[in-house]
Amino acid sequence: MPDRLSALDAALLASDDPATPRHVGSVAVFRRPRSGFDYARLVELVQRRLPLVPHYRQKVAAVPGRLARPVWVDDPDFDVTHHVRRSALPRPGGDAQLFDLVARLMARPLDQTRPLWEAYLVEGLAHGHVALITKTHQALVDGVRTVDFAQVLLDESPRAADDPEPAWRPRRQPGPLRLLADAVTDTLLRPSELVENARAAVSDVVAATGRVADAVTDAVGITQRGPLRVTVGRARLFAVARARLGDLRAVRAEHGGTVNDVVLAVVAGALRAWLMSRGEPIAPVRALAPVAVSDAPRVEPHVIDLPLAEPDPVRRLRAISEAMGEHRHSVPAAVLRRMGGLQSLGARTAASGRGFTLAVTNVPGPQAPLYAGGARMTEVFPVMPLVRDQALAVGVTSYDGGVYFGLTADRAALSDVDVLAERLGDSLAELVKA
Repeated sequence: MPDRLSALDAALLASDDPATPRHVGSVAVFRRPRSGFDYARLVELVQRRLPLVPHYRQKVAAVPGRLARPVWVDDPDFDVTHHVRRSALPRPGGDAQLFDLVARLMARPLDQTRPLWEAYLVEGLAHGHVALITKTHQALVDGVRTVDFAQVLLDESPRAADDPEPAWRPRRQPGPLRLLADAVTDTLLRPSELVENARAAVSDVVAATGRVADAVTDAVGITQRGPLRVTVGRARLFAVARARLGDLRAVRAEHGGTVNDVVLAVVAGALRAWLMSRGEPIAPVRALAPVAVSDAPRVEPHVIDLPLAEPDPVRRLRAISEAMGEHRHSVPAAVLRRMGGLQSLGARTAASGRGFTLAVTNVPGPQAPLYAGGARMTEVFPVMPLVRDQALAVGVTSYDGGVYFGLTADRAALSDVDVLAERLGDSLAELVKA
């Protein structure tokens, strides 16, 4: 049976455009081991781990006439060095140079004629560190069957052993007649395929008509605009903030709620201060805060109005805790680890961009050191995609005692996103002192 894309994956692929490419990413910083860690070692590591994620050597083949959803097929021209690339910063490279590179790389759509991922080893960082930037299409990473490749590169020990890489030979790529015959067979054996194909087609139409509807709405002035709700261009900015998980846990212990509530309160406080610095009106911001559930590897959408008009940081936190209370889910850490690509699941939840102004995706990570090829990861930042008419996306993760915020912004609309990133630290400090 052909490995056919789901209706959602097919819709995500079809809705990819130059202004809002549908890929998620991460940027991880590593401390080089004494034995060294360079491009050749990264390529070797990637080659050994590729058998764990078969779709990373496959590309998408469309069915003639779009009579069925596309299928995954082996790429006969797969070349790992096309996907794993190297870059360097002028030494000693700092945050500004690294995150400017992240923004430029993430602004470029992936080549849909090849496997839908890229990785970049960035050398030249201060203190001899290196960075690994990954970008993966949302149609590839569903967090269940296929996880973010960065995860399978990481080990709990600096001396993790690999089995010898099995020889890989691509299967013959099916021709148009075979793709058509498989589509007919799928429909006969599984009548539900008709529904799924129709759903994918409808999703494509909705995406296209949605753009027209938004344009008409804007023309007549119905949609409320603001610095976060603008037509997104192609250029990006990326900024980060760092915190200690112990500080967020201390705030939770003092005022109740969950660590995720504290994260949302920190974001709300930062947005309030940032809007005030711009002289903008202070009003609630409707945010999508995806919530993981433990009974299945999935993420549930939850929309919350962040109370930016509330000047007291503790009252903001309590209002958020109350609003999030009915969506509490106790998700064991082991379950979260199995839900590989949880940031991608959150991004998929936010892909429509409807009914909210901002997406804040918070994924708890492991609290012990991780390694890639013997190099210890010191910090990691999520890089979330923008959707149409939303100029900011916030990804948050925790790792080894730290909390890492990644802010992806439209370059024209949020040229001062670095100011917003600084306000995140101030907002947390307010809560810690309260």
